Amino acid sequence: MNLSRSSPRAAISVAALSLVLAACGSGQANSEGNGAGDGVAGSVFVSGSSTVEPITALVAETFRDENPSFDFTVEGPGTGDGFALFCNGETDISDASRAISDEEVEACADAGVEYTEILVAYDGLAVITSAANEAVSCLSFADLYALLGPESRGHDTWSAAADLAEELPDGFGELHLPYPDADLVVTAPGEESGTFDSFVEIVIEDIAGERGQEATTRPDYVASANDNVIIEGIAGTRTSLGWVGLAFARENAASVQTIEVDGGDGCVAPSDETVVDGTYPIARPLFIYVNHARAEENPAVSAFVDYYLANLDTATEVGYVGLSDAEADASRSAWEGR
Repeated sequence: MNLSRSSPRAAISVAALSLVLAACGSGQANSEGNGAGDGVAGSVFVSGSSTVEPITALVAETFRDENPSFDFTVEGPGTGDGFALFCNGETDISDASRAISDEEVEACADAGVEYTEILVAYDGLAVITSAANEAVSCLSFADLYALLGPESRGHDTWSAAADLAEELPDGFGELHLPYPDADLVVTAPGEESGTFDSFVEIVIEDIAGERGQEATTRPDYVASANDNVIIEGIAGTRTSLGWVGLAFARENAASVQTIEVDGGDGCVAPSDETVVDGTYPIARPLFIYVNHARAEENPAVSAFVDYYLANLDTATEVGYVGLSDAEADASRSAWEGR
């Protein structure tokens, strides 16, 4: 699926509205008030996406403020690593910056792990460079493939990617040649990260397919699942290039700058508005996955998820794009109808 060709928000909204119609129970009890339990005790273990981690951590902190006997662990090793733990039955909840893959679905099924997928917010992927880089303001999908795709291995300057760029098929945005004759220093998410997967799926996959290449990035760059490490790497080199979630880019606007992206319809800057309306071509949904058995065995898990769903606007407090009312109701209905 190429999310750049149709709005991911629109696509998921259709599914979300279907859930509203199909789910049993109204789910409204948790949408009124703050959803906090009375003296909830116990602990919850959440792992997965470093992008979703700030949302879940803030929800957990506020829930503990209201329930002092509640404790939590929220960690962000990456969406893939989180699903590995989740499908092995080691975590209560998995944060994810992409939908669960077919292989992960199979792994969960093999282990007998049943779960509910819950949409919690949206995020844009921001292509970033150093705040000091004045040579680049917009890059197309074609540019990004030439600079970051599987055929760009060994290109240690921006200009070294020019010949490859000129070979690429039409339909993936205008090329922004000439590229700077400067070092190309890439710091970006690694393969364990949902942010990596989303970037490859949206930006790289279609071009790679047309050229008979594997849908992946170049392997020769500094890779990390920690967004703060990526920000430090980008800020530390004037002619850097990479990508992170939009919220992290905005938090660090003093040291990194976002680059407009052309997915085939012209250059668009990432913002809440362009992520919501689908004009920014690199956007994605954010999820939590809840283990049914653990929620049944541990009342703290169910109470925490109820609270999470009653406070979905927490996502906007940490820089993400919130759900529409219909989408929020659909997420609650999905949980109530499990």
